[in-house]
This record gives sequence, C-alpha cells and structure tokens, in this order.
Amino acid sequence: MLFAGSVGRTDLGGNGPQLIAGIRAKLFNLPNATMVLPGHGPITTVANEKQSNPFVGERAGLHEINPS
Repeated sequence: MLFAGSVGRTDLGGNGPQLIAGIRAKLFNLPNATMVLPGHGPITTVANEKQSNPFVGERAGLHEINPS
C-alpha cells in the first residue's frame, strides 16, 4: 500500500520487496499526473511519489522508474 511519502508496514506479516515491486509495477506505470488517494496522508500524484518517496521513488536508490 502506498502512503503519501511512505509505504505500508511490512513487519506485520508483509513482504517488503513484494510491496515495493507491486507499487513500482502497478502504480508507477500510470501517467505522472494520476492522483493517488493513499491509505494515510494527503492526496498525492504518481509523479510526486516517484520523485520524493524515500521507500519506492528515486530517492530510494531504485532503478528504472517509468517516466510516463
């Protein structure tokens, strides 16, 4: 689950790598202007999360974010 500037907890039986891969494969392939209504926090956009989310975005040091 994507939160504005964060992701859902993985310490309660979740799978961190699977969560990150899912967000990047499903949400980050949407157009950058797509609004996201996260589980917690304010409304955000795909572009904002790609650029600033420290867990799944560019700042996470992960590669190959779809530039949509």
